[in-house]
Amino acid sequence: MAAPRGTTWKRFREIFSLQYWTKFVFDPGHSFLAMICLLAAEVVINLLVIQRIKYTEIDWVAYMQEVGGVVNGSYDYTTLKGDTGPLVYPAGFVYIFLGLYHITERGVNIVLAQYIFAALYVLSLMVIFDIYRQVKQMPPYVLFFMCCASYRIHSIYILRLFNDPVAMLFLYLAVDMFLRDKWSLGCLLFSFGVGVKMNVLLFAPALLMLLVVRHGTIGSFKYLTICASSQVIMGLPFLLVNPVGYIVRSFNLGRQFFFKWTVNWRFLSEEMFLNRYFHLLLLATHVIVLLFFFWFKWRRLFPGTSFQLWMKPSQSPLSPTQIVLPLFTSNFIGMCFSRSLHYQFYVWYFHTLHYLLWSTPLPVIVRLLLLGMIEMSWNTYPSTDFSSSALHVCHFVALIGLWTSPAYTPVTQTVRAAKLE
Repeated sequence: MAAPRGTTWKRFREIFSLQYWTKFVFDPGHSFLAMICLLAAEVVINLLVIQRIKYTEIDWVAYMQEVGGVVNGSYDYTTLKGDTGPLVYPAGFVYIFLGLYHITERGVNIVLAQYIFAALYVLSLMVIFDIYRQVKQMPPYVLFFMCCASYRIHSIYILRLFNDPVAMLFLYLAVDMFLRDKWSLGCLLFSFGVGVKMNVLLFAPALLMLLVVRHGTIGSFKYLTICASSQVIMGLPFLLVNPVGYIVRSFNLGRQFFFKWTVNWRFLSEEMFLNRYFHLLLLATHVIVLLFFFWFKWRRLFPGTSFQLWMKPSQSPLSPTQIVLPLFTSNFIGMCFSRSLHYQFYVWYFHTLHYLLWSTPLPVIVRLLLLGMIEMSWNTYPSTDFSSSALHVCHFVALIGLWTSPAYTPVTQTVRAAKLE
């Protein structure tokens, strides 16, 4: 039976009204259209960048030399090295870049590698969009600043071919699985990310809390075992040859960074930058801030949960905010107090910044200004006293905003629970 003529005309006017289309720009619950359009735009942008902007060699050749040693039969980590120094990444990195070594004709076919990393970029965006589709925190227009507006991020993926985006893809896949209450698969993917690069461990403090809340103290051991055993399995060929060499090289938390590459501490003297006591101060501050957020903020996300040594598992799945906010905040705190941030490290938290800022009570204009200043700081090469100072100021303002986030107030939690119902 056909719809009445008046109803059809009303629907027609509704579709072509300004109010109808504004929801696809400002309503977090209607972000799907913006996501599809931005993904299509990103495919075009990545192809244009590959075709028109010159590739810059930094670490790709070194990666190929490092995994080339494995091709030649060496499983002793102390013998694997490239032009930039010894291999310092876990075994997951070796397996993935070993595959790229063969696919790209021993690393010679750079253009093919760029297309692979372009696909990696688009796939990462799809996963990130799926996370934010479930969280429903940011208005769709913010996604533009997450995609097309960052030159540095495109450069890290397709003009530099760093391993950092590979590690972050596994991390975002893991978060997506946590949102689906698939914790075993999520922990396995999280461990794969750590197996590519250790920066993923910055999310670990919040993940440990979530495991204990969702599965209880005893139940969380199962998931920690998945993380640990997968690391052993990945590293087994190297552990059997030289276990000490593998552990020291691939999980070296005390590795020294070069002052010339720092993005965040340029205003310090090189002597202070390299000072071990300064490093210990940063580590202590990092731990203290994490503990403060856990004790005074994160616990508020779980009303009715009694945090104690032996906890019982949650009777229901965790909400998107309960999962994503602590995970992304934990990583952001690690970035704030990092001993050094190099340019490729921007990808460690870039795609989380927008969610974090829109979780604060800061005015929209301040959020956008912070995004712009952070982008400026990461695009300034070489870094300057001003750019690195500005980055710390932005981090501090964002951290204060996260501390005062309305997500931690009981009223906000009640309203969100009502909306979910």
